[in-house]
Amino acid sequence: MQCRIRDLRCKEVINICDGCRLGYVSDVDIRIPEGQVVAIIVDGPYRFFGLFGKGEEYYVPWDCIQRIGDDIILIDKPFPRREAPPERKRRRRF
Repeated sequence: MQCRIRDLRCKEVINICDGCRLGYVSDVDIRIPEGQVVAIIVDGPYRFFGLFGKGEEYYVPWDCIQRIGDDIILIDKPFPRREAPPERKRRRRF
């Protein structure tokens, strides 16, 4: 299967560890002298309809890619989960 870098940008990246959608490929990291693809870079989800910018970027090494399909890329890389901040109890003010 032949695939160009511009074709990768249309593919959605899904992590098979937890089944979450990471986003779409935004860039590719390439070693120029060797001509080797090192990793793909995936933009994180947009914050509040894109008004507050993008989320974090995911750097996915080429070794973590399991399969490249027609419209998705399956990866196997556990990302650290962010825990929700603990809820603060509100005090009633009279």
